[in-house]
Amino acid sequence: EKALTLRRGFTLGPGDRVVVIEDVVTTGLSTRETIDVATAAGATVVAAGSIIDRSGGQSNLGVPYHSLAQLQLPTYQPEACPLCAAGSPVVKPGSRA
Repeated sequence: EKALTLRRGFTLGPGDRVVVIEDVVTTGLSTRETIDVATAAGATVVAAGSIIDRSGGQSNLGVPYHSLAQLQLPTYQPEACPLCAAGSPVVKPGSRA
């Protein structure tokens, strides 16, 4: 069902304090899912971080969050996308299919 889970043999429990670290945060969805899995296992998530923050400072993770760098990239609605207007093919990058 594509639900995020802990890998086999990896456990968290009460008394564990966790910092969730990502490579890139865009919407924060994966980070929030990871926080939820850790919390459901009984751990306390004390902070989150990433190498790159692409959210424009908009991701609300519910814990203190810091990144090494912020990267601002333009986003467009489909009807206003200059790449779409130019006929460029659509490519979905990232880890989600």
